[in-house]
Amino acid sequence: MSEEEVQFFQEDGTRMDGREKSEVRETTMEVGVLDEADGSAMVETGNTRVVASVFGPQELHPKHLQESDRAVIKMRYNMAPFSVDDRMRPGPNRRAKEIGLVAKRALEPAIRLEKFPTAGIDISMEVIESDGGTRVTGINAAALALADAGIPMKGLVSACASGVVDGEVVNDVNGLEDKKGNADVPIAVINGGDEITLLQMDGDLTKQQVDDCISMAKKGCESLYEQQRQTLIETYESIRQ
Repeated sequence: MSEEEVQFFQEDGTRMDGREKSEVRETTMEVGVLDEADGSAMVETGNTRVVASVFGPQELHPKHLQESDRAVIKMRYNMAPFSVDDRMRPGPNRRAKEIGLVAKRALEPAIRLEKFPTAGIDISMEVIESDGGTRVTGINAAALALADAGIPMKGLVSACASGVVDGEVVNDVNGLEDKKGNADVPIAVINGGDEITLLQMDGDLTKQQVDDCISMAKKGCESLYEQQRQTLIETYESIRQ
């Protein structure tokens, strides 16, 4: 095998991290991880870890940014310099701004913004460790943080990225599959259902591969939604006791 060739599957057909093609990585979730935030959560999917925080609703400044009939979301996505193998340059960059905008648009349809006219809601996603799927992991963490802050929502937003590697459709792409694979398709849905709030595609796919990627990613969203829901139930039941 030349240096340029990348092995995605083992001889038994499983992926290099031992997963089946449709299998998502082991995921842990925790809410209320930051004392000073109105809501917060940490989600760890494989070796990708993101902490999300929410402040607000609160008076939005400067006032010319206010909307008279709804709240305005201010989103920040940031990768810590130590989150990847090669130290990143600190501070916002074009990619971070793009992912922040995508995550904001994925979450907005689920939030009852009309409940808080002229207010602002600040959401921050801090990537502590990155091994693929930072935007979808961030969205999962932000949805939990919004619920932890008591923000009224139509439901929880859950996100998962499928993709194509070596011509095969796989679910929940890791860092290697994301960088060296043929394509990735991140999606987000509300309450693990059919209402899609995010659908992106990066790479060349056939129509059948697109359909298979969406179907597989939606199944990943269903399982993540159940885990988000259980995390919130267990957290608040323990507080009540």
